[in-house]
Amino acid sequence: MPDTTALDQATSMIEKAWAQPIEVLEVLAVRRPCDDPLLRSAMHIRTALAITDNAAAVHQERLHALTRPGYVPAHYELDRIVSSAADLRVALAESGAHVQTIRRLVEAREASSTADRGPAASLSLAAIAQSGLAAPHAPGGLPDQPVPAAAVGPSAPVSGPRR
Repeated sequence: MPDTTALDQATSMIEKAWAQPIEVLEVLAVRRPCDDPLLRSAMHIRTALAITDNAAAVHQERLHALTRPGYVPAHYELDRIVSSAADLRVALAESGAHVQTIRRLVEAREASSTADRGPAASLSLAAIAQSGLAAPHAPGGLPDQPVPAAAVGPSAPVSGPRR
């Protein structure tokens, strides 16, 4: 069984987070992008990951062909080996960054869904209210105006002792 690719990992994460097959999610992301912007972002990054994953496979195949057992590369092929190895490392790093980004999107989705239905939302609102950051205002009214600072400057002239 071949190793799982970054694209396979990303697909699995997305399918698990949205609880639907990737084919259905692709359609949803295109037809109703405003309904779930996190899904649209995840699918967009997955598309970029598919391209990067394909590039990594190509560079890996080229590198394996140039370094296969029993093959002695010619002098002019050494640059191709180094170039392919560097390109492979870049593609793998990009794939890892894409997977990490999708992981963050999935975490953000989970955090937003738990904040909407759990006591955390009411606790955070209570904490904000107690901190004084959110003062209730009458509808249509203006928020409290800042108090002007005291005038700074010289006060009445000071006269010295009289002689």
